[in-house]
Amino acid sequence: MKQLLPLFAFLLLLLAACQSEPKYYGTLWPNPQEVADFTLTGTAGPVSLSDYAGKVVLLYFGYTFCPDVCPGTLADLGYVVRELGRDADKVQVLMITVDPERDTPEQLAEYMSHFHPSFVGLSGTEAEIAAIAAEYGVFYQRHEGTAATGYLVDHTARVFVIDQQGKYWLSFPFGMMREQMKADLQNVLRRG
Repeated sequence: MKQLLPLFAFLLLLLAACQSEPKYYGTLWPNPQEVADFTLTGTAGPVSLSDYAGKVVLLYFGYTFCPDVCPGTLADLGYVVRELGRDADKVQVLMITVDPERDTPEQLAEYMSHFHPSFVGLSGTEAEIAAIAAEYGVFYQRHEGTAATGYLVDHTARVFVIDQQGKYWLSFPFGMMREQMKADLQNVLRRG
């Protein structure tokens, strides 16, 4: 019996390791939040968050005139989605503009296509966008830039991860490494 004790202890440790939650690199929220549906405007008309039910949605607030943060974030997301291979079709990136005055649905579509053909840009009224941004705690504020850039918009640079069940419990901070985002998304996809 004493000879079986180390084997039994090893098997218990192995079982515990298999049942533990995977490591996440992004910011985990202690209480998953069920997200409210919204409808904004894309190039083909109304687009709702619920149109992507069953997919992992990466929700980002940005704008096409952004000089650095938005293109960097979207380039990272494009890389990560391509790296997911066959699982890429289970993920949808949506960017809601924080600059609806300049970002038409057509302009957003052209901009988003530079990063990945499946990415969708959404616009709406100031009030619609402000209401959705408030749901996620997103800050944005317009301020004057230079004569060359026109006005700029300071904004929260976080990617919100909404799982297949429509819950938000994970986000990616600005500057998170691509491989970490990919690992987190693979873990979310495995959760189903």
